[in-house]
Amino acid sequence: MTARSGRPPPDVRGSVGPVRFTELDRTVSGISRRMLTLHLRGLERDGLLIRTVRPTVPPTVGYSLTPMAREPHATLTGPVGWAERHRGDITAARAAFDAGTPAAP
Repeated sequence: MTARSGRPPPDVRGSVGPVRFTELDRTVSGISRRMLTLHLRGLERDGLLIRTVRPTVPPTVGYSLTPMAREPHATLTGPVGWAERHRGDITAARAAFDAGTPAAP
């Protein structure tokens, strides 16, 4: 996910409370509100998300992970953190490869 607003996306994977739909919509780029809704409904149907609607005007909708969905969070955090730390190194290696220059180890 990339942020439309320049801020990092909400960490729905590890969040304690629900993440509001509007916050997800603002931070997820490259997807329409309709498609985001369909994906969230699919995840809810699979038992991975809990959808909470608060009776406000307009209604407030939030999503949080089920215990089943939280289970792989710790396992995935390591590789995601590694990829974020080495993003620049990977970009430099790709540029060197594309230019025909061997990348430094």
